[in-house]
Amino acid sequence: MSSSNDVAWWSKTKGLMITSLVIWFIFGFVIHAFVKPLNEIVIAGFPLGFYMAAQGSLIVFVVLIFWFSARQDSIDREFGVAEDD
Repeated sequence: MSSSNDVAWWSKTKGLMITSLVIWFIFGFVIHAFVKPLNEIVIAGFPLGFYMAAQGSLIVFVVLIFWFSARQDSIDREFGVAEDD
């Protein structure tokens, strides 16, 4: 039988996972589906669609990894299931 602490931990972890997957989906697929309209916007001499395909999504993915790790560690510490340092 699951304790209420386990259920609360899983609820927060599941929310974090869903949020991360939505961000990943948006920057992995949705942004690239709209490359042509985004190319109308020019930043630093490069079309935004080109930038998002070449660098932007990769930057978001790296930031997402670090954010997810820090947030999951925070959730684990809140519920007393964190790994020892």
